[in-house]
Amino acid sequence: MTLKQQLTDDMKAAMKGGDKHSLGVIRLVNAAIKQREVDERIELDDAAVLAVLEKMVKQRKDSVTQYAGAGREDLAQIERDEITVIERYLPEKLGEAEIVAAIEAAKAQTGASGPADIGKLMGVLKPQLAGKADMGEVSRLVKQSLG
Repeated sequence: MTLKQQLTDDMKAAMKGGDKHSLGVIRLVNAAIKQREVDERIELDDAAVLAVLEKMVKQRKDSVTQYAGAGREDLAQIERDEITVIERYLPEKLGEAEIVAAIEAAKAQTGASGPADIGKLMGVLKPQLAGKADMGEVSRLVKQSLG
């Protein structure tokens, strides 16, 4: 089952079950997916849907930071709840040890040895780890490894 189909099925289940919160978030996700499909005139595959979900989580985390900084804990909690629903559809995140192992394998594959090779190494790692790890964390670990 594709991720889009799973979202549609979960939306129907939320409607039948009366889960208004999940229903609202899933509708937001579906709208974001549909918007990207219309804008780019393509049919999104699972990898592209994961990218949309990652972007939505990142936007909400930024909002949580801003709301918390402004003392609006009520709004920050709403964003946290939305993150929880969206993360149901994301794959399990890799731990730091698994990311470091992937970096070492990519270093052996590309022959990367210094800071000048960061771009080459990230080019290999991004397709492998997209959706499975925070790319900011991966970048930090790559710089640490090559620096």
